[in-house]
Parts: sequence; C-alpha cells; structure tokens
Amino acid sequence: MTADPDSSPVAIVTGASSGIGEATARMLAAADYTVVLVARRRDELERVANDIAGAGQKALAIGADLSKPTTPKQVATMVSENLGRIDVLVNSAGVAKLSSVIDGKPEDWEEMWKINVLGLARMSSAVIGHFPASGGHIVHLSSLSGHRVPPSGGFYAPTKHAVRAHAEALRSELRGRGNATRVTCISPGFVDTPLAEEYLGSVGKTVESLGYSVLEPEDIARAVVHAVQSPQGVEINDVLMRPSGQKT
Repeated sequence: MTADPDSSPVAIVTGASSGIGEATARMLAAADYTVVLVARRRDELERVANDIAGAGQKALAIGADLSKPTTPKQVATMVSENLGRIDVLVNSAGVAKLSSVIDGKPEDWEEMWKINVLGLARMSSAVIGHFPASGGHIVHLSSLSGHRVPPSGGFYAPTKHAVRAHAEALRSELRGRGNATRVTCISPGFVDTPLAEEYLGSVGKTVESLGYSVLEPEDIARAVVHAVQSPQGVEINDVLMRPSGQKT
C-alpha cells in the first residue's frame, strides 16, 4: 500500500489485535484515517484489517513484537516508506499480570516493563521524526492503576504510573523544542477486554463478578478519536475514565 499527497491521515495503533486497540483502529478507520495495526498476533491483525477493508476503509497489518528494542524504529520506517506519512500514534499495546512487588516473578516484571513502558517509549521516539512539520499526535493508554495503586496492583501499577510520567515528560520536551506534536494519556478503569479477563482471572474473579457494568473498548476508542480530532490549538493531556459503578 502506498500513499499520495492527498491521502488520508495515517494512524498507527499498537495492540490492535483485540480489545481497546482493535476498537480504536476500527473507529479511526471509520473516521477516514488509514490505520496501521501493530501487534504480535498476525492472524488476529489480519482478521481486523480484512474487516476494515471490507467496510471500504484503509488498513495495513504489521506483525511485530514491540518488546524487542529495534522493532519500533523498523515499524515507523516501514510505515513512512509505504504510506508516505505518519500523523497519529496510539500506544495501546500492554500486558497485565498479577505479580507482587514483594515476591512476584521478576520475569513477569520484566515482560510488563518491556512492553508497557519501553515499547511505548521507543515507539513514541521512533515516530516523532516522521510526523509532519505541523506536528502529530501521540496517545498513551495508561490505566486507573496509574493514578492509584490497588491492593492487588503489584508491578503492573508502577508500569502504568510510568506511562503517565512518560506522557508528561514527552509533552514537556516537545514544547521545549518547539514541536507542535500533541500528547494525550487516557487512563481507564475496568474495561471488558481479554486483558481484564486474564487479570481478574488470576485473582479468581470475572468481569461479571464485579457487580457493575464495566467500560467497553468502544468507550475508550471514542475518547481517543475525540482527542486526536480536537482543534489543533487544543491538547487534551490526561483523561481518567472509570465505570460509573466503580467505587475506587
């Protein structure tokens, strides 16, 4: 797939094979973005990309492991060379494991840090040089666990606090360099996704057992689209979203 000067804006969405990433990719495509879906599960990416293409919209699937240090730069270069531009990056890829900071498995800590923080940071750094002179837009998906630490938050919570800190560091540095790229960080509470099911399952719970209606991936996707389509002079920085029934 190649692009011409009048082509639609290009949005890269990581973690696009399911959950929030998939919903965001579909919604951006419906808003006339050419979407680049990035995740490790190539078969699931192809499913989503084919659905989007079947609706008459534009999508490109790239199977990639963002925990590898060189992958983000390779992805950004590939997108820029094939589509001619990058306008938006949505960092939705993430891993949630129940792993205590006292006696959890260090390999779980490392996996979460590599994907939730380093993968996000490297991906952000890789795309900035490909944004237009007028600036692009980077959206981080953090978590309510990045605002407070629940009793079972374990090492996942520190990674999501780091995501929010990275967003603010990125915004501050961009402004200091006169770069108009905008940065948004969205922190949802419980969302009905495979990630939430896996996380809750590790403590013997299910989404249904919470006793209230949780957020849907589309709720978060709408917030992402709203942020990136806001007027150029508006930068939505830090959004906290929780189900109305979630007390803490």
